[in-house]
Amino acid sequence: MIIFIYVNINQRELKILGGNMKFETKSIHGIQKYDKESGGIGTPINLSSTFQIFEFGKEQEFEYSRVSNPTRSELEKLIAKLENGKKGYAFSSGMAAINAVFAMFKAGDHIVTCDDIYGGTYRLITEVFQNFGIEFTFVDATDLNAVKSAIKENTKAIFIETPSNPLLAVTDIRGIATIAKENNLISIIDNTFMTPYLQRPLDLGMDITLHSATKFLGGHSDIIAGLVVASDDEIIKKLTLIQKSTGTMLAPFDSWLLIRSIKTLKIRVDYSQSSTLKIIDYLRSHPLVDKIYYPTESDNKGKAIHESQCDGPGAIFSFTVKSYDIVDRFFKKIELGAFAVSLGGVETLVSHPYTMSHSGMPGPEKDKRGITQTMIRVSIGLEDPEDLIEDLKQALGEQKGDKKIPTIS
Repeated sequence: MIIFIYVNINQRELKILGGNMKFETKSIHGIQKYDKESGGIGTPINLSSTFQIFEFGKEQEFEYSRVSNPTRSELEKLIAKLENGKKGYAFSSGMAAINAVFAMFKAGDHIVTCDDIYGGTYRLITEVFQNFGIEFTFVDATDLNAVKSAIKENTKAIFIETPSNPLLAVTDIRGIATIAKENNLISIIDNTFMTPYLQRPLDLGMDITLHSATKFLGGHSDIIAGLVVASDDEIIKKLTLIQKSTGTMLAPFDSWLLIRSIKTLKIRVDYSQSSTLKIIDYLRSHPLVDKIYYPTESDNKGKAIHESQCDGPGAIFSFTVKSYDIVDRFFKKIELGAFAVSLGGVETLVSHPYTMSHSGMPGPEKDKRGITQTMIRVSIGLEDPEDLIEDLKQALGEQKGDKKIPTIS
């Protein structure tokens, strides 16, 4: 006789350790949504666009997937737990997540933001939201006095990235949060580079943390997604309305993929970070390398601050070389490192910020910030670090001259 046993479990709350699990355990067991019929341990994918209404005149959690979907809901609960926040939101891309946050503000409002910022965010600010009458002031956010000086009567928020993209500049998160609270402002941080594994800004006083989940959280270069987490009830009310109204939510299948990926986040980041340290050690003594940009480099003025607010330096760094000729040759010869946009995947990715991630920023603005044409950004993946070093050796090669740097407006 064959007996089939079906476990009728939908969701359970873990009581072990009083819920105080370490990150790697929480990333796997932070949500326990099992298949109700089979007891399958993986979160089910619910692709339904609409749901049966069980009782006339009574609201229920799931009615229409643009508003709420069971699979996306589990992802949103998970990222809220990992960031120690109250409510999470999953969007169709990192830019959709940033767009949703900026959409909380109205014409006449003013936002202070760091000047060393992702090019896509810069483009969204200067070519979209400024057209709606929202003011932005770019400042060196590593200088808290500069942030304070930029605050005006109509200032409503401070937006930062730390470490920044691509210069890996470090901003004092606690300091920004304190300034925001003293001036009744909303504090917002792009936490993409560090992820909640290495950095948890809400614990340091920030109001909103967001991610391009396409990067380390997804980790396999097969998802486009954005995540936002907040704890303040008024902010949650605004973001809920925006997500519901604009329809930029993450699809159920991509939500499921992201839940899957987050389960391995710690081991992926740990390995990539360890490899990064070995590769930077090699590049420090390379005769063609001019400067390395990394949060814990001795010449990074924010090194001590980063170490006080973060659990590791991460797996992203940039470096400059001594001539444009070297850059040109590097991108033609690199083999293991994929010459591509994005970061945080299992594959090592190399990019040219000046013409790629920051292509939407005018040339003079890039030059002013130190984003030069001789800069290369590297996202270290899961390959053997010795193999990556060999690839860098052959791609950098020996200096053969100095090609004229083209003018890019």
